[in-house]
Amino acid sequence: MDSGETIKDAGLKVTPQRKAVFEAMTQLCHATADDVVTMLHRNGNDMTVSTVYRVLDSFCKTGILSQVSHPETGRCYYDINAREHSHLFSGKQIIDYDDEELTEMVRKYLKGKEDIPGKINRVQIQIILNEV
Repeated sequence: MDSGETIKDAGLKVTPQRKAVFEAMTQLCHATADDVVTMLHRNGNDMTVSTVYRVLDSFCKTGILSQVSHPETGRCYYDINAREHSHLFSGKQIIDYDDEELTEMVRKYLKGKEDIPGKINRVQIQIILNEV
């Protein structure tokens, strides 16, 4: 996935900062803003924390990234996989879990329920695993 193309296709201007953050996220997959800053600094890029947050926020707003909150730590992670999918949590590890059948089953179950005040936009299931 070419960083410049992805950024441009999302309607954003391609800048060195956006390219660097996108490329870091393609390597990290699930990362906090601090994780991204650490990787950038290790690679010799002295981008500020506020710039990283602004870039990550613009990526989420345009659908390049999604966000997931870790159920045990409460920390916000950015996810390079912006498609509708679920997550498995094993300790600090976050694993993408794609199961269209499960997602559709949840949609069908909730469709038409009286206590659901609107149309379902996105199904994101979080499954917490016991550590072995």
